[in-house]
Amino acid sequence: MKKNIFILILLLFISWKDSYNSFLVDSAEGVIFLKWNQAYNKDTIEKNIIGLKWALSYVGANILNKENIQNDKENLRIDVSKMRFSKNAEKSLIKIHQKIKESEEYKTNHSIDLGRYISLLLGSSEHYYALTETPMSLEDISKNYNLKSEKAYINNSDVSKEHRIIRFSEQNRFNQLFISKEIDSITGQVYEFETIELMKNGQIRFGIFDANGKRKIAADSNHSNAGKPAKCIWCHESSIQPLFSDQKDKKGYLSLKDLQKTLETYRKINNDLKIKVTDTLNHINYKKTQDHTFTEILYTSFMEPSAKRLALEWNMSEMQVKTKLKNYKTHQHHEFVYLGELYHRNEIEHLAPLKSIPVSGNIREKSNQEVNYLQ
Repeated sequence: MKKNIFILILLLFISWKDSYNSFLVDSAEGVIFLKWNQAYNKDTIEKNIIGLKWALSYVGANILNKENIQNDKENLRIDVSKMRFSKNAEKSLIKIHQKIKESEEYKTNHSIDLGRYISLLLGSSEHYYALTETPMSLEDISKNYNLKSEKAYINNSDVSKEHRIIRFSEQNRFNQLFISKEIDSITGQVYEFETIELMKNGQIRFGIFDANGKRKIAADSNHSNAGKPAKCIWCHESSIQPLFSDQKDKKGYLSLKDLQKTLETYRKINNDLKIKVTDTLNHINYKKTQDHTFTEILYTSFMEPSAKRLALEWNMSEMQVKTKLKNYKTHQHHEFVYLGELYHRNEIEHLAPLKSIPVSGNIREKSNQEVNYLQ
């Protein structure tokens, strides 16, 4: 009897192992494996899958379900070929995957850290632009829309350090453009442009362009606090935002009252349409308006990891991690204090036991290290 039970347990173990191995082995181009590492006590795989879905939707995924996102505990398998990206976006994403799979981390672990993966998609402006198919020039964007004659003048922006002129097209379902022109309030000199467009999955596509209308990776910090597209994503929360500060009305432009009414109308129409997308497609749930935060936490806890998270990444105890990093100062995140005592990834990356594919030095702001694996 005991022998039969032992054989049964052995067979079940072999069956589970074969199933697990098949989960981790897939040569399909669109498939890549991710590893979730818990970042704080109340962190769960469920929260991180939601964060992953939001991140993929930010770069254009239209279908996100159990067929293309699977997990076995902390291990995830995603298949971007089933997410209904555009053909060009899918090719770009597969090219990024190929670079990832060449890394020591992936070859050894057969996966890439989930936070690192999200940081590669959103933290590299060039990756973001390629996946969302943001044109190289403002001219190429503008020619797809008919801008309305009415304009808005912003003299007290929460984002720009300069004055802004806002133009926009009529909203036609998920088809609309907003252009912000950053200008000198005295001379009228143009410093740069920022664009917002609506994508067919309900998300917003952001673009940043210099004074000549050429696309660039981040706003000029001398004139704006807009940062990189990832910062625009974080600030806008997937919505057309109203104005949050008072403005002085300027002759020839929309009054503050009329502008607010216009923006609120567009915002409501857009939000209603997004909820319909949620109801008709296997996508993220736009009704849960704070779910986007799981994406921000995901890349933040990667870029600023705790000893707890690093212990899981590096396959050692927390005490060993703290001993290894005894010469590095810790800090708390201003937004997510509950993440605990954190290190800066770019300071301690060289101490990791496995060499990983590098990410940009900062997700939201321009840094000295900006990666682009599509060149």
